[in-house]
Amino acid sequence: MDGVDGGVGELVVGVPEIRLRPFVDRYVGYREWAAQPLVRREVAGAFVVVILGWGAPLDVVDPRSAERGAYGVDSFVAGTFDAYCATRTVGVGEGVELLLAPLAARRILGLPLGELTNRAVAVEQLPGGWLGRLRCRLAAAASWSTRFALLDAALAARLATAAPVDARLDRAWGRLAGSGGRVGVGPLADELGWSRRHFAVRFRQEVGLSPKTAARLLRFHRAYAALGTGPGVPDVPVGVQRPGAAGGWADLAVRCGYYDQSHLIRDFREFAGDTPAALLARSHSSNPG
Repeated sequence: MDGVDGGVGELVVGVPEIRLRPFVDRYVGYREWAAQPLVRREVAGAFVVVILGWGAPLDVVDPRSAERGAYGVDSFVAGTFDAYCATRTVGVGEGVELLLAPLAARRILGLPLGELTNRAVAVEQLPGGWLGRLRCRLAAAASWSTRFALLDAALAARLATAAPVDARLDRAWGRLAGSGGRVGVGPLADELGWSRRHFAVRFRQEVGLSPKTAARLLRFHRAYAALGTGPGVPDVPVGVQRPGAAGGWADLAVRCGYYDQSHLIRDFREFAGDTPAALLARSHSSNPG
């Protein structure tokens, strides 16, 4: 999930120590305040979101099912999501956000992501209690640099004792992510020496999504990043121009691996809840929601 509406009062980006960078791209510390209820739409994602926060609680709401959300929490983990959802809060919130690639999250959290698919789970409901203890230490720390150092130590300790993931799944994810979702599922299963059905079962169990859905989301991520709609949006991938360059949406669709513009718009509606043009227009508005 990645917000498309709303704002942050303070944003501090931390770079993990070098041995963690294959697993964690960055830490994002934030402090935001909302005098009135703030509702922020969150796009679908082939990644795992970890929020370790303190201050004002929030609700994570999946419009498809109330049971998939988390309510009145300041810290939670959201698994891979194949549709948009929303967060709702009021007051002053502060915390740290981590975006984890699925197989990195599988090692750090210590559970198959099939157990977290399309779910937001309060940290106290996860096994071991280590995230809750880490959240308390982060809240008590005096500076963002100290918090980022605490995260380095905690994540390095988790990875040092975690069992490795199946090398074939790691290879499959690397091929999908590296190609921006352009690798076919059938050829990829052949590369791994698995049947297509066995590949789909194993991938869904560990990543929480089917390979086909993961590929769609990776294509969508590239296109969404090109909008540059706000904090937390990843860098625009090499070779992807922002809309407005020659060719417009059709050109963006081709560059991100879509068959045509209509398929791009379909995925935006499903994964972000609106068309790319509407999202781009909203990013220039002061009105969240």
